[in-house]
Amino acid sequence: MAAACARSLVKVGWTILESPALRRPGTGALLSGNAGSHVSRRSYYYGGAGPGARSGLLRSLLGGGGGGSRALSCAFLLGGGVGLYHTVKFYWAQQRQLAQVPAPDGPSPSASPSLTLYQYQTCPFCSKVRAFLDYHGLAYRVVEVNPVMRREIKWSAYRKVPILMVDEHLQLNDSSVIISSLKTYLISKGSSMSDIVRCYPEMKSVNDSGKEVTEYNNKYWLMLSQDDAAAVYPDKGMQKEEMKWRQWADDWLVHLISPNVYRSAGEALASFDYIVREGKFGALEGFFAKYAGAAAMFVIGKRLKRRHNLQDDVRQDLYKAVDDWVAAVGRKRKFMGGEQPNLADLAVFGVLRVMEGLEAFDDMMANTKVKPWYQRMQAATRNHDGCSRLSR
Repeated sequence: MAAACARSLVKVGWTILESPALRRPGTGALLSGNAGSHVSRRSYYYGGAGPGARSGLLRSLLGGGGGGSRALSCAFLLGGGVGLYHTVKFYWAQQRQLAQVPAPDGPSPSASPSLTLYQYQTCPFCSKVRAFLDYHGLAYRVVEVNPVMRREIKWSAYRKVPILMVDEHLQLNDSSVIISSLKTYLISKGSSMSDIVRCYPEMKSVNDSGKEVTEYNNKYWLMLSQDDAAAVYPDKGMQKEEMKWRQWADDWLVHLISPNVYRSAGEALASFDYIVREGKFGALEGFFAKYAGAAAMFVIGKRLKRRHNLQDDVRQDLYKAVDDWVAAVGRKRKFMGGEQPNLADLAVFGVLRVMEGLEAFDDMMANTKVKPWYQRMQAATRNHDGCSRLSR
């Protein structure tokens, strides 16, 4: 989380220092930017600061003259630089410990491939993948990617996370493709991962902002034989229901995280206080990272609220979404999958748990009916309940 925010702060600081308005003596900090910035796939870094986001942020924060603006710019740069320093330090410390990290508790299938997950810890899409792996008791190695430099994935043409490497040679991109491919592999007999992945071809297109985007065909489908599909989805409509809510988690629920985490200046500050504690910042460097980062992400959170047409009180959108999910599960089922979670359960759980420890999460638990289901999901993933259901 600290590294992703550091990346935003460094970019914002450089934008201020390099602006023509700041370079001319006696000129106020009047910056303009492009409106078509893209949204990052990180929970607390979600909605990252592209040019339009930076200019909107700076117009809100830099109302004074050049001297005050330069001082605030330095604060942004220092805060971002400090975050980057600690991210790199944490990464190398983590690499030294990788050989000592034990596999998850519980059995894993003997035919399970070697898995390496490249991720950001607080990314909701990465959390979805971890929820799936943990539930099924699959051993995997984690590589935390530095979101500023991204050296850990410099070998990949695909520059996002999560990335899952299978047996060190097969690369799987996109959280939903990763989950669908692995689930198909665990159920099907005689199918190789290479063959399965070919069922999820890439499709490249250009979005409204003129940026090339990559999507994947069939990513919510499991590629199963008729007999396997009947065993996994014994009741009519189960497969369509699972696919519908998996897509809902990606297309709607994810977009509610950042506006709620950074809903107010106080919540933004509390979120960055958590970032500083996790990053083990010193008193002075933590001060800059905490306050500059909180200010930046508070403004970006407001932009995301407008972009996704959320209510003034974004909590209400979160509460409604979560209660809609609980209503879809119903009173007669422990999970949407029945007695055991299905892929929709794991997706929704993976997205929601990135808020744990923050005010938004506590409010959600207190003001919705999600708590019993959520606690069952915590137990199912912690105990690797999916191990006993693997047929491979």
